[in-house]
Amino acid sequence: MATLFVTHHDCIEHDTGPGHPESSDRLRVIQRVFEAEEFMFLHREEAPLADIDLIKAVHDPAYVDKVMASIPETGIKALDGDTYISPKSGKAALRAAGGACVAVDAVIDGHESNAFVATRPPGHHAEYDRAMGFCLFNNAAIAAHHARKQYGLKRIAVMDFDVHHGNGTQDLFFNDPDLFYCSTHQWPLYPGTGAETERGCANNILNVGLPAGAGTTELQAAFNETVLPGISAFKPELLIISAGFDGHKNDPLAGLCFETSDFVWMTRQLMALADRECQGRVVSLLEGGYDLPSLAESVLQHVRTLMTG
Repeated sequence: MATLFVTHHDCIEHDTGPGHPESSDRLRVIQRVFEAEEFMFLHREEAPLADIDLIKAVHDPAYVDKVMASIPETGIKALDGDTYISPKSGKAALRAAGGACVAVDAVIDGHESNAFVATRPPGHHAEYDRAMGFCLFNNAAIAAHHARKQYGLKRIAVMDFDVHHGNGTQDLFFNDPDLFYCSTHQWPLYPGTGAETERGCANNILNVGLPAGAGTTELQAAFNETVLPGISAFKPELLIISAGFDGHKNDPLAGLCFETSDFVWMTRQLMALADRECQGRVVSLLEGGYDLPSLAESVLQHVRTLMTG
C-alpha cells in the first residue's frame, strides 16, 4: 500500500481573475513538485466528476442548482466579494468533490494507505447554502457523507489546520453528533467564526484559536493538549485533513508563523493518531496556501510524510 495523489487539469482552468490569491498557479506549482524523481512511484489518479446528487445530499439542493446555473459562458463572475467563477468553474468544483470521494474509496477499500487531493476550488468555507472564501462546495463534508453512504462508516473526523477557520465545515457538522470538526486557526481573523465556545450539538466541534505571531511552540501545545486528545476521544473511523498551508510564516493572507517543518510534525501526529484509532485511514484535501514557494515546499513535505511516515 502507498499514498494516492489525486488532481485534475480541469481544476487549473477554474479562473478567478488577475491578482486573485486563489489562482491556478497554486495547482501548477504543486503539480510541478511531484514531477521530481523521488515521486516516480507515487500512485496517481485523476479526479472524477462528482455526482451532483451527492453534493445535494450535503448542501441545499436549490443552492447547488443556483451555483451551477450561475457559471458564466464567458468572463468572470463574482458570487461574493472574494469568490469568483468562470466558464470552467463548475466542472472544477465537481472534480474537487469527486477527487475527495475517490480518495475515500482508495483508503477505505484498502488500495492505499492514505491520500492527498490537490484540487481547487477549496471547500472549507462553503456553508449549507452559501459560497464564500473562495469556496463553492464543501469537499471535506462531501467526502464524509460519501464515506458514510457508500461504506457504512458512522464516526468521521475532520482536522483543519488552515490559518482560517472552516466555518462551512463547522456549519455542516454542528448538529450531527457523529461528525467531529477540529480546527486550529488564527484568532481573530476571517471569517469571524471559530471561537472556543462554539462546541456543536454534542461537543463535536473543537476550536483552538491561535494569536497572530504564534508558531511552533503554540502549535505543538495546541495539538498535544487539545487537538490530539479531542480527536482520539471521539474514536473516528476515518480522519479527513483540511490541509491549508497558509499558516506558513511567508503567507500573505494571515499572521501565523509556522515553519515548513511544522506541517511535517502535524502530519506525523495525525498519522499516528489514525494508526491508533482508524486503521491509518487518512484523506488529506488541499485548502489554502497563497505564497507559492512556501505552498509548494509545504505540500511536498506533507506528501513525503504521508508516503514515509
